[in-house]
Amino acid sequence: MSPRHAVFTTAIGPCAIAWGDQGIVGAWLPDVDEAALRRRIQRRLAASIEGAAPAVIQAVIERLQALMDGERVDLSGSPLDMTGQPDFHRRAYAIALAIPPGETRSYGEIAQQLGEPGSARAVGQAMGSNPFPPIVPCHRVLAAGGRSGGFSSPGGLDMKRRLLGIERARIGSEPGLFDEL
Repeated sequence: MSPRHAVFTTAIGPCAIAWGDQGIVGAWLPDVDEAALRRRIQRRLAASIEGAAPAVIQAVIERLQALMDGERVDLSGSPLDMTGQPDFHRRAYAIALAIPPGETRSYGEIAQQLGEPGSARAVGQAMGSNPFPPIVPCHRVLAAGGRSGGFSSPGGLDMKRRLLGIERARIGSEPGLFDEL
């Protein structure tokens, strides 16, 4: 079966998800408009056809919508098809999937968890090529010292900050970025 995709509304704008026989093959955060989002889908998955999501994918869409509405949602059980992803990326994504909403980790902390303490830059590259944002929550991965690091989705660091704001993110043991005093 050719991959299929669905565009859906969220509190931060239209997002998209694509799936195939083995699960989700891609996810997209909003772009400048819906037409630009559809062009990004076609660039990555030229053979993808837009259609209604099956129940298992629709459930992920509903959890993504809830996440964007500020609910604490666990997406770690989403059926991701990581065929073609390098082993290092798969392992880094597995660690990122375990970061709860509202919490963050550094590239270096993930490198330590991988048992490869010198690989913080490689973790950053894996997060930068993440085909499943925000299901694999690369926005929750920061540079050392709580600095934002990069973010490759449209909107760049503003989108990363927006997602962290929706989640009322905490950095380490510090009070949340958005906690009331």
